Amino acid sequence: MSTLARNARSYVELTKPRVLLLVIFTGLPAMVLAGGAWPAPAFAASVLLGITLAAGAANALNCYIERDRDARMERTRNRPLPGARMKPGSALAFGLVLAAVATGILWAAGGGMAAALGLATILFYVFVYTVWLKPRSSWNAVIGGAAGAAAPLIADAAVDGRVGPAGLLLFAIVFLWQPPHVWAIALFRKDDYARAGIPMLPNVIGDQPTRWRMLGYSLALVPVTLAPLPLGLLGPLYGVVAAMLGAWFVWHSVRVLRERTDAAARRMFGVSLVYLFALFLAMLVDFSL
Repeated sequence: MSTLARNARSYVELTKPRVLLLVIFTGLPAMVLAGGAWPAPAFAASVLLGITLAAGAANALNCYIERDRDARMERTRNRPLPGARMKPGSALAFGLVLAAVATGILWAAGGGMAAALGLATILFYVFVYTVWLKPRSSWNAVIGGAAGAAAPLIADAAVDGRVGPAGLLLFAIVFLWQPPHVWAIALFRKDDYARAGIPMLPNVIGDQPTRWRMLGYSLALVPVTLAPLPLGLLGPLYGVVAAMLGAWFVWHSVRVLRERTDAAARRMFGVSLVYLFALFLAMLVDFSL
């Protein structure tokens, strides 16, 4: 691999590309539901690009700030900064440039509200979550989850200049989904987080209380995912799929609670990803019929 290709790969890694897929997939249904129709391809592509770059900027700045903590964790020690494949100043500059470009694209494509929400999301993730909350509070996954759930808000605002029921509802779904998703990682990576000095919930209150909270959020998620039906946003096909997925998600939360193993937590992590992608795909399919 050439030096240019290695450098490019390192910059891409800073953005956490697997997380970006989730951002894109939660933004598109918000645009569809908010507008009541499929958006024009050029408009959708521009807005999703702006949202993606905003998320990438937040992730790159997160990597810059957390480079010392990342070096102490097995799952993050090979990232570009702790792995010494990039200078910190380069990562900082990259994150700031991405933030500026993302804000400009969102302003041009979706207007001032979308741009403001995109910039606010970056600032919240960097300063409220990364700098203040994550190293201090075991509830970082809950409060900080607002940044990870912001894509539907930005997408909705881009459609008509305000945030309506569709954006708020999809935001709530992702917001409630994130604690079980993150705490599943925290259970099987508990020692990793302890080495980095990050007070994740299992390290603070114990494994079993954490598992109970995972189940609580999983249960709370089910009625929220069904809310698009009485609001008239989606139809019965989505309702059936959402109910089945909800039962599947809750069942795996119960298994985590009963089995009390790292294997169950790892399985829950994988299930949570499939669950969310399937749920948002069901929204798009239902709307298309």
